[in-house]
Amino acid sequence: MTESTLVVEPSGGVLSLRMNRPQALNAMNGAMLLALRRAFESASRDREVRAVVLTGEGRAFSSGGDVKEMAERAQAGDADLGADLRQHYLPMVRAIRACPKPVIAALNGTAAGAGLSLALACDLRIAADDARLSVAFVRIGLVPDAGGLFFLTRLCGFGKAMELALTGDTVDAAQALAIGLVNAVVPGGQLMAAALERARAFSAGPAETYALIKRGLERALSLDLEQALEMEAQLQTLAGRTADHREAVRAFVDKRQPAFGLKTQS
Repeated sequence: MTESTLVVEPSGGVLSLRMNRPQALNAMNGAMLLALRRAFESASRDREVRAVVLTGEGRAFSSGGDVKEMAERAQAGDADLGADLRQHYLPMVRAIRACPKPVIAALNGTAAGAGLSLALACDLRIAADDARLSVAFVRIGLVPDAGGLFFLTRLCGFGKAMELALTGDTVDAAQALAIGLVNAVVPGGQLMAAALERARAFSAGPAETYALIKRGLERALSLDLEQALEMEAQLQTLAGRTADHREAVRAFVDKRQPAFGLKTQS
């Protein structure tokens, strides 16, 4: 299925999403933001989808928000960027974070501003070796948004997050790997193969367990140790009752590889 701003391609248990405004370096306009949100909401509900890969068409992952669209709204007297975030960007970020399936961002080029925030909202990031990442907001007099401040501090620490946000400096893929912004770097020609290989491995894995792990890590960000220990116990109770766990135990006893089913616990 193809929408004007997003190409949606299911294959087996993997859903590939490709932002499709290459002429604008995949800058996110209202139509793209809505398409992304709907795609992730649909993926969350669809039992056939077991992993998601997000990438961009052309030479950019995403250059961020559509500055031209923002300027047009400002000229029309609509200058409340916070309201725009609440209406368009935040529902998209929430849809990504609420998705119980593993989500991989394949960074095929520039990821800047809200485009970087979008990548950071995903569970894993695999970058082409020529990818460039930039917080960028400060260059147009804005504060990092769409989860940028939240994800930056948690992925690369307070000090590095402060540096990146204040300077807007661009980091290359190797630097991004060193500071924890991406999980792997591969040659550009191998990017989608690497991302799809990882996604297919997830699609063959324990979907119910992945959902519980994601839920636990999300909650652990705001818990102290005692709360986290109790949460882990509660999640383990749920995990121990899943078909995934029962199949894994049977496979261990039978000395074979487990064959996990399609049921996903959200």
